[in-house]
Amino acid sequence: MTKAKATVLIVDDSTTNLQIMAAILEQRYQIKAATSGEQCIAIATKHKPDLILLDVVMPDMDGFAVCEKLKSLPETKSIPIIFVTGLDQVSDEEQGLRLGAVDYIAKPIRPLILSARVDTHITLKQQQDKLHELAMIDQLTGLTNRHYMLEVVGQKLARSRRHKTPLSILLIDIDHFKSINDTRGHLTGDLILQKLGEFLKDQFRIEDSVTRFGGEEFLVILEPCNEEQAISKAEDIRKDIEALRPGNISITVSIGVAELSSRDLRFDQLIKRADEALYEAKDKGRNCVVTHSLPKAV
Repeated sequence: MTKAKATVLIVDDSTTNLQIMAAILEQRYQIKAATSGEQCIAIATKHKPDLILLDVVMPDMDGFAVCEKLKSLPETKSIPIIFVTGLDQVSDEEQGLRLGAVDYIAKPIRPLILSARVDTHITLKQQQDKLHELAMIDQLTGLTNRHYMLEVVGQKLARSRRHKTPLSILLIDIDHFKSINDTRGHLTGDLILQKLGEFLKDQFRIEDSVTRFGGEEFLVILEPCNEEQAISKAEDIRKDIEALRPGNISITVSIGVAELSSRDLRFDQLIKRADEALYEAKDKGRNCVVTHSLPKAV
């Protein structure tokens, strides 16, 4: 499979400068262009380029203000910015670097310098992205891990409250998993976790999050999804897992369900209710779905 080209967003109010920089880089990178600060912010937010080449002197919003805005937005704060500008005073370069730019190139544009600096910072960005991905993925199951879930859950809760859409979670636990490890061995236990992870990943929508929460527990965040829909989905999942037989071994799961409530000021409160429902499912004999209801979020 051919690796996709990295994307460079070039921002300059001079179309001549845009064309010069694009001609230098277009053989190795996918190029996007903007001629104003506002246009840069809109494109960066939507397309999330791998690198931004940013002019400082622009009529509507100067590059320093654009950089400051991009670094304040969650969607764009990690995109490296290189200033490419006619301002060549040390104080200007210092200001740009203090605002979070990774480099500062003075005009007139020198093709070899521009090319080398872009190559270096694209490579660094790709390495950082890879490390971040590795830190957020559970290596056994291939699902996102607890660190990833904690990083994105705030955005999900905020979106649910802002748009007044329901959000529910499923806490899924493999029944008697310790016994499986003790009698069949940890390699068999790992195989079961892998197969169950693959199964769960295929059962949910793109907008849902499926996470290995820890040990033999999996957390699913469903949005938009109310309690009734979540219970129905949990029941379907429970029945399908009972028939799954990963590694030719019969397994069952217990599932705790909770819908976001106006009383859930923090995510751990929602998790606590799902966990209590899960323990109740265990007390009822396992292989069942239990929910703990509260007034819905407002």
